[in-house]
Amino acid sequence: MTRPPSSHHDTIRAVLWQGDHLRLLDQRLLPGAETFLDCRNASEVASAIRDLAVRGAPAIGIAAAWGVVLAAQQDPANIDAALVNLRAARPTAVNLAWALDRMKRAIAGGADAAALAREAQAIQDEDLAANRHMGELGAALLGHDVGVLTHCNTGSLATAGFGTALGVIRAGVDAGRIARVFVGETRPWLQGARLTMWELLRDGIAATLIADSAAAHLMKSGVVQWVVVGADRIAANGDTANKIGTYQLAISARHHRVKFMVVAPSSTVDLSTAQGADIEIELRSPDELFAYGGQRTVVDGASAWNPVFDVTPAELIDAIVTERGVVRQPNVERMAELFGSAR
Repeated sequence: MTRPPSSHHDTIRAVLWQGDHLRLLDQRLLPGAETFLDCRNASEVASAIRDLAVRGAPAIGIAAAWGVVLAAQQDPANIDAALVNLRAARPTAVNLAWALDRMKRAIAGGADAAALAREAQAIQDEDLAANRHMGELGAALLGHDVGVLTHCNTGSLATAGFGTALGVIRAGVDAGRIARVFVGETRPWLQGARLTMWELLRDGIAATLIADSAAAHLMKSGVVQWVVVGADRIAANGDTANKIGTYQLAISARHHRVKFMVVAPSSTVDLSTAQGADIEIELRSPDELFAYGGQRTVVDGASAWNPVFDVTPAELIDAIVTERGVVRQPNVERMAELFGSAR
């Protein structure tokens, strides 16, 4: 993995197009093993998305776009079926549908496999450029000598590179604004512990891991001034769906006078969704809560509820940062000023 010139804290690329197949850094195996998964058709890409080998809203959209290219290369007569299969892989992250709609428009315009490959590459390149710009915008809001808490994984593993919320942290560290970084475990898949800590330490950024349940106590101590998170879907009024546990962080942040920032590309903003209550929340198998490291930890016969996302109301968000600009204290009117209106 080569280092781009823009930041010495940016060395990781997890979605790699190989000309006739898509190579994904298998995030299910990190940090124990850095293993790449080769997807050679659209169905394998859909399975990788569904099974969380690739995850993070922007990365899912990018991978799906390359899945469309594979379908066009191998079986253009069935490309509509591939689009349906890819779209069904994960329901909550709007970037997946956004990327597929963009590819579908290219198909409607007569694009062949080569043209679709150029479109998918454009989606990936634009995401990287957007992330670097969001990093600058978000870092400028932080102040100086601040402590930052983040949740889940929003870095290069979840995007084309650099990251959304983690991009703000990378840019803030580069600019000397961030003195302390804290990472929540992010149960039940431990994306914070397994992925974010791996990314930060690999790129030379010191970070401290905390249990999810320690977040309010940490904020009370005064060492954190900002919570910085990503998003999987942002409604027209600014309500934001993100990894489960985000909502309770926002509540604790407001109580402890800690600022709360959401960082996501404009493709995550869904103006057709009026409010957070309209966002479909993905429910995954209860089995994910019953075991740790392959070892069952819960008594047989137990039941569980396993939503993957929750919705943070806009009134708990101090700033939404996108590549188009920053929305402070988001509401319908302020969101419409930057993104327009679905009406």
